[in-house]
Amino acid sequence: MEKNQIVRIKYCDYAGLCSECVRFSVSGMKIISGTAHRELAERIAQSVGIQLTNVTVNTFPDGESFVKINENIRGKDVFLIQPTCPPTNHNIMELCVMVDAARRASAGRITAVVPFFGYARQDRKDQPRVPITAKLVANLLTAAGVDRVLTMDLHAAQIQGFFDIPVDEMQALPLLIKYFRKKKVQDLCVVSPDHGGATRARKMSEAFDCPIAIIDKRRPKPNVAEVMGIIGNVEGKNCILIDDMIDTAGTITAGVDMLKQKGAKDVYIACTHGVLSGPAIERLSTCAAKEVVITNTIEIPQEKKFDKLVSVSVAGLLAHTIENIENDLPVSDVFTQYDC
Repeated sequence: MEKNQIVRIKYCDYAGLCSECVRFSVSGMKIISGTAHRELAERIAQSVGIQLTNVTVNTFPDGESFVKINENIRGKDVFLIQPTCPPTNHNIMELCVMVDAARRASAGRITAVVPFFGYARQDRKDQPRVPITAKLVANLLTAAGVDRVLTMDLHAAQIQGFFDIPVDEMQALPLLIKYFRKKKVQDLCVVSPDHGGATRARKMSEAFDCPIAIIDKRRPKPNVAEVMGIIGNVEGKNCILIDDMIDTAGTITAGVDMLKQKGAKDVYIACTHGVLSGPAIERLSTCAAKEVVITNTIEIPQEKKFDKLVSVSVAGLLAHTIENIENDLPVSDVFTQYDC
């Protein structure tokens, strides 16, 4: 591409969002993908209108990561696409190695695009002699040479403050709202699986002008939850059970069972991050939910896909945000455009 080349782009995604054609300079931008989710990186690059940068990313037999950038990136703004999903430690280390390679290749600004931020649930010291690992990961990325982080739906908003560099946290909720609007589901009730997610559920309920309910639960240990009851009336309602992530799916499927017991009609599960570890696939595929709607912040391998699983793409949203960052435009403009 020639210097200061201008391209014309149109953004579309699964949720039916489509912006007006806009004009941005992308000549000073390079997009590099790690191994965690190359498909998402390719979709982002396609939306931006450029090719992924040619890189070699390997893992040696002893587990060490190796990265070689095969193009000139001197002075270019580099966007590294790498969700730190399982295998979490490997993907974090690979991201740090990519950052170091870009920095030593004299890149301009380096932005780590981390659609899913691993270790986000270890965000506080809730018992004696335990680490705050989310802060440690923030320190690692900063020390490696990251200038900015772009992420989506952090498990805890305060993680933004763990960084001493700018953090842009985008939200998938507008994409999920658009998806359910297209389905035209009637008699809706939006349900939060716990008290902590009530704000998210409230935003969705306001978009549909429908009531909200909250599942009252307690968590005796990690990945184990006991449902105590439901605050709100769900009888005769089609419920959207909305959360930020699904890991082993024990909490969310127990919530589905409770909603059905309380007289709910169809129950839809919706979340941003589909971690889907351990027994999650069996639980979700056999539970009473009509659909399980997730975004593609994490790559879902073929063996984990099942009939009820629906994926909503975040590529257009992230591409738009990347272009605003590249052109020094407010990221808040992206929020405004995708706001429901």
